[in-house]
Amino acid sequence: MPTTAPSPRLSTAFEQGGTPLSDVTASDSALRRFLHGLPGVDAVGLEARAASLGTRSIKTTAKAYAIDLAISMIDLTTLEGADTPGKVRALATKAVHPDPLRYASPRLSSDPLDAEPDRTTPRTAAVCVYPDMVETAVAALDGSGVKVASVATAFPAGRAALDVKLADVREAVAAGADEIDMVIDRGAFLSGRYLKVYEEILAVKAECARADGPDARLKVIFETGELSTYDNIRRASWLGMMAGADFIKTSTGKVGTNATPANTLLMLEAVRDFRAQTGVQIGVKPAGGIRTSKDAIKFLVLVNETVGADWLDNHWFRFGASSLLNDLLMQRQKLSTGRYSGPDYVTVD
Repeated sequence: MPTTAPSPRLSTAFEQGGTPLSDVTASDSALRRFLHGLPGVDAVGLEARAASLGTRSIKTTAKAYAIDLAISMIDLTTLEGADTPGKVRALATKAVHPDPLRYASPRLSSDPLDAEPDRTTPRTAAVCVYPDMVETAVAALDGSGVKVASVATAFPAGRAALDVKLADVREAVAAGADEIDMVIDRGAFLSGRYLKVYEEILAVKAECARADGPDARLKVIFETGELSTYDNIRRASWLGMMAGADFIKTSTGKVGTNATPANTLLMLEAVRDFRAQTGVQIGVKPAGGIRTSKDAIKFLVLVNETVGADWLDNHWFRFGASSLLNDLLMQRQKLSTGRYSGPDYVTVD
């Protein structure tokens, strides 16, 4: 049986859709029947549509807005063994003031300070760090509106006992993390032990609860590059959403294949279909390998054309990135001045 009960709202939504969630998750065999009963993915069609949407032409005004929107959707990330408090504080400063000459945009921020005319560059959505760096990030970002996200559950491999994974989450939540990025047990998923994966997500979701404030939002990372097939990505998407994920996320950024237009399109289709069935909206976060403004805009086109304006907001769509911000800033400067800035205009993180 699950280690904790699923969301009452989600359970009710499934019942209204004709399939009680308790029946779907009653056993490994029941969960397998449901997941393998999902429609198969037309790989050729999926890749062709992703490629076609990637050719859409974005004009200057729309491009300027898209660049600002993409900046506001970034989880600015440092996940290295060499991370130091100083590096995290520097990254937090960059998240709040990405461009030292142009600060946060009034149309993308509710901060009254952003009404000043020279404050035009939006802040990023979050800074993402390891659990032991959460306290440093929280202190550095205090009052800024930028969220603190923490990877957890033995990131990136997820190879640890459940009690160790949950301790990882508790540490991050206790230190003040607004969001938790967990990794699924890919070994369990690929061997068909779907109920084990489901129960782990439920248990992590329970650890995201706070008695004295808003719960941490949970992003569930599938590591799509290790799932081998598009059918597996669709199954993982539904499994994560059914277990209570607030976001589904492509990758850790630590393997050869990370976010792609095709796998992100598939996950966008999954959240669209999930909301149609349950009324529950889930966010999507492609991560790893998105390095240029051109890449980011292609992903925003995927969002607009697949799920629409409801997801064109950093509450529902994020980019997991470390180097993307610099290119967005360079392209933003080019649109503003007509020329590229020198290589010292942006920081090397």
